[in-house]
Amino acid sequence: MSTHFTIDCVIYSFHEGDLKVLLTERNAYPYKDWWALPGFFVEPFEEMEDAVKRILYELTGLEDIYMKQLGAFAGVKRHPEGRILTVAFYTFVRFEDVSDKIKPVTDYMKKAQWWSVKDLPELAFDHSEILLKSLSKLKDEISSTPIPYELLPAKFTLTQLQQVFEAILGEPLDKRNFRRKMATYGHIKQLNEYQKGVSYRAARLYKFDSKKFNKKY
Repeated sequence: MSTHFTIDCVIYSFHEGDLKVLLTERNAYPYKDWWALPGFFVEPFEEMEDAVKRILYELTGLEDIYMKQLGAFAGVKRHPEGRILTVAFYTFVRFEDVSDKIKPVTDYMKKAQWWSVKDLPELAFDHSEILLKSLSKLKDEISSTPIPYELLPAKFTLTQLQQVFEAILGEPLDKRNFRRKMATYGHIKQLNEYQKGVSYRAARLYKFDSKKFNKKY
């Protein structure tokens, strides 16, 4: 039984108050017509990180995407055709940057589509396990990594920021306590700008200060 090496990507985005993950519908056996995480075999002389960048660029048209390694998955029964080792990465893209660019990139994919993490289909292989592990990782790292800000526009409201935290944590947060906590971090910069083009009272905009964040973490 031979061993092969693949990369699987958990690609997150945030839209209309909802945390979403990009899935692809398979067009080949095994698991034909099932939804799965985007994944490909790594080329013989290709570094893992380069393979992830290639997959992300082919799927989204974006470069320089924030990504983190999640771990290796090598269960004997994870693939019906033999042991296939995969290393999973989780990444984040802004929805407005990719909403009109997502497309399947090989004949093995019927289509690529965003799914709410609250309403996922049954996934091929062990991809449900990979996805659940990545969600657990997000919850653990939400305050010590720039993950929430990778999902938001460059200028955002505190309500939008709270919605990202709530979507990742899977629970509502008290508005007053949340804003007090954000103020203590010191890396949320208040701007002299407000939302435009909204039918309700425009909220003040804020910006993530990566330099202050990196000094702390």
